[in-house]
Amino acid sequence: MNLDKLRQYIKSGKYQVRKHTIRRLAERGISLENTLKIIMEGNIIEDYPEDKPFPSCLLFGLVRKKPLHVVTSLDEEGEMAYIITVYKPSLDKFESDYKTRRK
Repeated sequence: MNLDKLRQYIKSGKYQVRKHTIRRLAERGISLENTLKIIMEGNIIEDYPEDKPFPSCLLFGLVRKKPLHVVTSLDEEGEMAYIITVYKPSLDKFESDYKTRRK
Protein backbone atom coordinates (compact mmCIF):
# COMPACT_ATOMS: atom_id res chain seq x y z
CA MET A 1 0.00 0.00 0.00
CA ASN A 2 1.27 3.41 -0.91
CA LEU A 3 0.72 5.16 2.43
CA ASP A 4 1.77 8.57 1.10
CA LYS A 5 -0.78 8.33 -1.71
CA LEU A 6 -3.48 7.15 0.73
CA ARG A 7 -2.83 10.13 2.98
CA GLN A 8 -2.78 12.49 0.01
CA TYR A 9 -6.25 11.27 -1.06
CA ILE A 10 -7.60 11.55 2.49
CA LYS A 11 -6.19 15.05 2.89
CA SER A 12 -7.73 16.21 -0.41
CA GLY A 13 -11.13 14.64 0.37
CA LYS A 14 -10.80 11.87 -2.22
CA TYR A 15 -12.22 9.14 -0.01
CA GLN A 16 -15.45 7.29 0.58
CA VAL A 17 -16.78 5.80 3.77
CA ARG A 18 -18.88 2.69 3.16
CA LYS A 19 -22.43 2.60 4.59
CA HIS A 20 -21.42 -0.47 6.57
CA THR A 21 -18.53 1.52 8.03
CA ILE A 22 -20.77 4.42 9.05
CA ARG A 23 -23.02 1.97 10.93
CA ARG A 24 -20.04 0.32 12.61
CA LEU A 25 -18.57 3.67 13.66
CA ALA A 26 -21.86 4.56 15.37
CA GLU A 27 -22.21 1.12 16.99
CA ARG A 28 -18.64 1.19 18.27
CA GLY A 29 -18.63 4.81 19.43
CA ILE A 30 -15.77 5.76 17.11
CA SER A 31 -15.77 9.12 15.34
CA LEU A 32 -14.85 9.69 11.71
CA GLU A 33 -12.40 12.31 12.98
CA ASN A 34 -10.51 9.68 14.99
CA THR A 35 -10.64 7.29 12.04
CA LEU A 36 -9.02 9.88 9.79
CA LYS A 37 -6.44 10.61 12.51
CA ILE A 38 -5.34 6.96 12.46
CA ILE A 39 -5.03 7.03 8.67
CA MET A 40 -2.99 10.24 8.76
CA GLU A 41 -0.77 9.34 11.73
CA GLY A 42 -0.90 5.56 12.18
CA ASN A 43 1.24 2.74 10.86
CA ILE A 44 0.48 -0.09 8.46
CA ILE A 45 0.61 -3.34 10.41
CA GLU A 46 -0.75 -5.64 7.68
CA ASP A 47 -0.66 -5.11 3.93
CA TYR A 48 -3.03 -6.90 1.54
CA PRO A 49 -1.71 -6.09 -1.97
CA GLU A 50 -3.76 -8.86 -3.61
CA ASP A 51 -7.13 -7.74 -2.20
CA LYS A 52 -9.87 -7.11 -4.74
CA PRO A 53 -11.10 -4.85 -6.13
CA PHE A 54 -8.22 -2.74 -4.73
CA PRO A 55 -5.17 -3.33 -2.54
CA SER A 56 -5.89 -2.71 1.13
CA CYS A 57 -4.13 -2.50 4.46
CA LEU A 58 -4.70 -2.56 8.21
CA LEU A 59 -3.56 0.56 10.05
CA PHE A 60 -2.86 0.85 13.77
CA GLY A 61 -2.82 3.95 15.90
CA LEU A 62 -3.70 5.35 19.30
CA VAL A 63 -6.48 7.77 20.11
CA ARG A 64 -6.34 9.05 23.68
CA LYS A 65 -3.89 6.21 24.40
CA LYS A 66 -6.42 3.60 23.19
CA PRO A 67 -5.66 1.33 20.21
CA LEU A 68 -7.68 1.57 17.03
CA HIS A 69 -7.53 -0.37 13.76
CA VAL A 70 -8.63 0.98 10.38
CA VAL A 71 -8.89 -1.05 7.18
CA THR A 72 -8.59 1.01 4.00
CA SER A 73 -8.25 0.30 0.30
CA LEU A 74 -6.72 2.42 -2.41
CA ASP A 75 -7.76 2.85 -6.04
CA GLU A 76 -4.78 4.70 -7.50
CA GLU A 77 -6.23 4.64 -11.02
CA GLY A 78 -9.50 6.22 -9.89
CA GLU A 79 -7.71 8.38 -7.30
CA MET A 80 -9.96 7.28 -4.46
CA ALA A 81 -9.41 5.85 -0.98
CA TYR A 82 -12.05 3.72 0.74
CA ILE A 83 -12.49 3.34 4.48
CA ILE A 84 -13.65 -0.26 4.84
CA THR A 85 -13.99 -0.77 8.58
CA VAL A 86 -12.80 0.57 11.93
CA TYR A 87 -12.63 -1.28 15.23
CA LYS A 88 -11.04 -1.46 18.64
CA PRO A 89 -8.71 -4.49 18.51
CA SER A 90 -9.30 -7.33 20.93
CA LEU A 91 -6.68 -9.17 22.97
CA ASP A 92 -8.45 -12.36 21.86
CA LYS A 93 -7.13 -11.78 18.35
CA PHE A 94 -4.05 -9.58 18.92
CA GLU A 95 -1.03 -9.64 21.19
CA SER A 96 -0.71 -6.98 23.89
CA ASP A 97 0.91 -4.58 21.40
CA TYR A 98 -2.37 -4.70 19.40
CA LYS A 99 -0.25 -4.97 16.25
CA THR A 100 0.58 -8.68 16.13
CA ARG A 101 -2.12 -11.25 15.41
CA ARG A 102 -2.33 -14.19 17.77
CA LYS A 103 -1.55 -17.50 16.10
